[in-house]
Amino acid sequence: MAWWLWVLFGLVLLILEVQTFGGFYLMFFGVGAVLVGLLVALGAVEAAWLQWLFFSVLSVAALVLFRRPILRKLAPPSTHKVDSLVGETAVASEDIPSGEIGKAELRGTVWNAHNAGPGTLHKDTRCRVERIDGLTLWVRAE
Repeated sequence: MAWWLWVLFGLVLLILEVQTFGGFYLMFFGVGAVLVGLLVALGAVEAAWLQWLFFSVLSVAALVLFRRPILRKLAPPSTHKVDSLVGETAVASEDIPSGEIGKAELRGTVWNAHNAGPGTLHKDTRCRVERIDGLTLWVRAE
């Protein structure tokens, strides 16, 4: 195959990768085709069977070596788990007697809050999250 056909084939595959949500598969075959086109243009590979062999080997090798690291780099940052709320500051939305459950606001959301401290948490009191049990924050006055 002529070198420019390999490059054209590679560019078409790269464009298809951008147009679809395939998960980064076509990109590696597009890169493999462009590389084979460059090898053919340089005169390093002439036989058609060898061109197809190089295309297959280069594409699969690039897929195996580079796909996972690229997906890791492009992955959205991991969301904070609920356990990461431990140590944060909440504000009591109502009076919460010691050992009782009431409501507290944390990060703009109202939660069930268990007062783990010795005294009553009064409304609008800042409190520290000690642990989380299901959807209940265990809080203590700061």
